[in-house]
Amino acid sequence: MDFRIFAQKITLVEIQKHFPDLSDRQIEQFIQIADLYKDWNQKINVVSRKDIDEIYTRHVLHSLAIAKLNPFLPETTILDVGTGGGFPGIPLAILYPECHFTLVDSIGKKIKVVNEVIEGLQLQNVKTVNDRVENITGQYEFIVSRAVAAMPTFTHWVKGKMSSNSRHERRNGILYLKGGDLTEELAPYSNAEIFNLEELFSDSFFETKKLVYLPRKK
Repeated sequence: MDFRIFAQKITLVEIQKHFPDLSDRQIEQFIQIADLYKDWNQKINVVSRKDIDEIYTRHVLHSLAIAKLNPFLPETTILDVGTGGGFPGIPLAILYPECHFTLVDSIGKKIKVVNEVIEGLQLQNVKTVNDRVENITGQYEFIVSRAVAAMPTFTHWVKGKMSSNSRHERRNGILYLKGGDLTEELAPYSNAEIFNLEELFSDSFFETKKLVYLPRKK
């Protein structure tokens, strides 16, 4: 089966099932993701080679779990820390074209790929920064990431970068995709909420995957 046709099938079945209100443009962008990453991954490896054929499950749907549990209002500002190949930021930016995303990573070759994917998808609501997050200025309503560090380290990195102006049902804070047993790591955070992604998605990949929500201190 042609890779693009396969990608389209997975996109429509898996993503549209969970997000039925996607526009034709959004569906096309999600379909394009497979071709763009397959092409760029051959030049600069930013996605595990064993994952590239399962990019929708292991990267796109995984990223969109944030939206399932915390939908963003228009004009929301979101910082994606350690974005790597552009996850979770790029799938979320497709889903929320009226929100503003800043994707930061300290590794230049990763940001190069992210920039090319952004250009290929013609995303107008994303900017990238090749730097350490500690050097980023400005404040954001939500900070998202996928397991770039233990929570104590991560909260230190992003200290002072969350806006106090909360507009959502949940207070501004961190939305962090992680896996495994987080009991010890999250012990210092009595206000953290943990969501099991296997309750959202049926694929076995999500059996140990979680989303941690850590609200901004009042």
